[in-house]
Amino acid sequence: MPTYYFEAMDQAGQEIKDVVEATNQEEAQATIKQMGYFVTKISVKKSRKADAAKKSGRQGKTFALGGVKSKVLTTFTRQLSILQDAGLPILRSLKILEQQAVSGALKNALIDVCDEIEGGSTLSEAMAKSPKAFNRLYVNMIKAGEAGGALEVILKRLAEFQERSESLKRKVKGALVYPIVVMSFACGILVFIMIKIVPAFEKIFKDFGTALPALTMALIKTSYIIVNFWYLLPGIPLCLWLTLKLIRKFSGGRMGWDLFTIKMPIFGPLIEKNIVARTMRTLGTLVASGVPILEALHITKETSGNAVFEGLFQKVYESIREGESIAKPMKEASKPPFHPMALFFWFLWPPIVGALLYMTRLNQRVLDDMVINMVDVGEETGELDTMLYKVADTYDEEVAVLTESLMSLMEPLMIIMLGGVVGFIVIALFLPLISLITKLSG
Repeated sequence: MPTYYFEAMDQAGQEIKDVVEATNQEEAQATIKQMGYFVTKISVKKSRKADAAKKSGRQGKTFALGGVKSKVLTTFTRQLSILQDAGLPILRSLKILEQQAVSGALKNALIDVCDEIEGGSTLSEAMAKSPKAFNRLYVNMIKAGEAGGALEVILKRLAEFQERSESLKRKVKGALVYPIVVMSFACGILVFIMIKIVPAFEKIFKDFGTALPALTMALIKTSYIIVNFWYLLPGIPLCLWLTLKLIRKFSGGRMGWDLFTIKMPIFGPLIEKNIVARTMRTLGTLVASGVPILEALHITKETSGNAVFEGLFQKVYESIREGESIAKPMKEASKPPFHPMALFFWFLWPPIVGALLYMTRLNQRVLDDMVINMVDVGEETGELDTMLYKVADTYDEEVAVLTESLMSLMEPLMIIMLGGVVGFIVIALFLPLISLITKLSG
């Protein structure tokens, strides 16, 4: 039983400092009040054994940058779920996984969690002190499992949630590998042609004093820019990325960019459906785990990763606080408002085309009628979590199909684009040669 050190005031106003033993902090505060004291400060008194363990734990830490990768955390959650199903105490399970973990952010976090639990903290309290490893979603689900006495069930559900998210992420990443590799090699070959081949032909043309056509002059000028300003090749994308990061630092810029990304042609529907699948599964998992609906909506908003959906869930949160249902405010808030920064990003296209595309897509809701109806039915039947899971499964399948379709379309588009570039280079180089051969034969 942990010991709590407390500072309090007695009825005469004198300061009291003492210790009391209790199973948790609430029981300790109740005991102190029964003693006739008013608590001003209370904390767990660490035993020497716990202090020694904490000291040895700190010595076992290694330097690690960043947080824990989602793939590593998913594997850890599944292993912890299996150990809890086997009936092992939570501290014993964590120590086993800490010993097996590779040196890094997760191992450091597990050392801290074990130290906190030995000092009297609960698992959720201990994990909350390591936010780089365990986010708010993770901590709240663990807290709900502790409150309901079903930690092993919650861990299993959390592991399944993370595995589904990782599976979808792997599918999208795997589909992007082929076009990225092809485009990288193609760009490398084109840069080599511009740096080595085109200047050699330019020298030949100068030696013969041949008048060059417009296509050849454009190619030579492009080659000159690449040879003399080669640092612009990585520099321009880097500057654009930094500019975008700076714009997204402001709430208006972030909202405009996120609204543009989910409404842009080709990739917009894929991004939007991916976010819907992830947020609905997150909300369903939290509701099924016993997390209060307001807290579940707040966590879903924070983990959505898109300002448009953050605004949507915030409006639903505020409506529910006023006593409304989920489906009605969700339908009303799913239509994003007009935003000037989104229009600015659309103007980066040909301005007239971009403005027309933005106005035609402005009234499209980010959640269609199927999602709203499923949520409405879930509320009526008391099966909200089940309906949210079905929505997430449906959108996961749509994302997988859409990804495959886009990748199938990407291959012929890349062939056409690369064929056009190569054809332009060949024609631009051979036009002067044909003229030169004609003059020589004459």
